[in-house]
Amino acid sequence: MGSIFKFKQFEVDQDGCAMKINTDGVLLGAVADHPSPANILDIGTGTGVIALMLAQRFNTANINAVEIDESAAKAASKNCLNSPFADRTMVAHSSFEDFKSDLKYEMIVSNPPFFINDLKNPEKRKEIARHADQDFFEILLKKAAGMLAKEGLLWLILPVKQAESVVVNAVLQQLFPSKIIHVYSDQTKASFRQIICLGFNDRSPLQEHLYIYEAQNLHTDQYKYLLKDFLLAF
Repeated sequence: MGSIFKFKQFEVDQDGCAMKINTDGVLLGAVADHPSPANILDIGTGTGVIALMLAQRFNTANINAVEIDESAAKAASKNCLNSPFADRTMVAHSSFEDFKSDLKYEMIVSNPPFFINDLKNPEKRKEIARHADQDFFEILLKKAAGMLAKEGLLWLILPVKQAESVVVNAVLQQLFPSKIIHVYSDQTKASFRQIICLGFNDRSPLQEHLYIYEAQNLHTDQYKYLLKDFLLAF
């Protein structure tokens, strides 16, 4: 039972997944938005948690999820099949580079590997989940730009330095930031993540600030409000 994470409307069995449920994933699942998404793609779905959160939030959308790790893809597929959203969620065992679809997606989301050129994790499967080569984001941006609908949005959560680099490189694919959410552990620290929303409309991005903790082990009202429909603690 230790591997099962219970949410209000679904459960996620993390057994066999190199990357477990984390704050980055649930934040992206709660924040990523679009006025009317018919089709959503989750790249590097891991346990499937982001795909399931989006299925709960957008109750008419079809969600495709892609996962390169075979064991994680099987776990994510099982989690989707055991959820109330089984008829609208589908997991493909594939690298996102090789993933093919005739659909255009109103929303593409990813909590991607981000320790670029960093120390490599000795555990191979975690290394794939957490590390990426320098051209990873160039390929991701190019592929996403080709799969997005005209009014589609690409949502990513990344460390600040990586996010800033992605925003610069996205312009090459005619993708521009429409929203940047600066994520902080608390008010005393610098932001450690950015959630960025990219689309084809070039305009000044909205800047928002999200604080997770008010004090040690005490979540902010802002964080609790975001996750109240998902986490049992709230």
